[in-house]
Amino acid sequence: MKRSRADEFLEFASARTGHLFRSACLLTSGDTHLAEDLTQETLGRMYALWGRMARVGNPAAYAQTVLVRTFLSHQRRRSATERPLGELPDRAPEHGEDPALRIALLDALAGLAPKDRAVVVLRYWEDRSIEETADALHVSSAAVRTRSVRALAKLRERLGGSVAAFATR
Repeated sequence: MKRSRADEFLEFASARTGHLFRSACLLTSGDTHLAEDLTQETLGRMYALWGRMARVGNPAAYAQTVLVRTFLSHQRRRSATERPLGELPDRAPEHGEDPALRIALLDALAGLAPKDRAVVVLRYWEDRSIEETADALHVSSAAVRTRSVRALAKLRERLGGSVAAFATR
């Protein structure tokens, strides 16, 4: 029995939504509402292209690329810099998480330029190669290496010795 296009996409979306959302949370420095919007927009774009996915060798990697590009185009909008004040967390931290470390890391990520943040997430969270990251961002491999070095240096500068203090707890 042949499955319909919608059934195939629903299966793909069910399997990938959590991973896309986690990546989006890192890209947005913990803004879960924006991460949900980016994930939804990514899945919407994937559905529009789903009939042509046979030409794409790896739909999951393509979805990550769409997510990063959606994030970068959102960052170029003027409204992307608006932030609410006095925001409360939606949920309590899960057992075993260190909220202070999480906040420190998300704040440090938020201090990076959007493209630098995208490089860090793709290279070190998604564990993509330099070439895959360059392809996703439409830049050269040298640009990815340069952005990686600069972004990691900025993260080290912002976090200073605080990461070691969190790690020894």
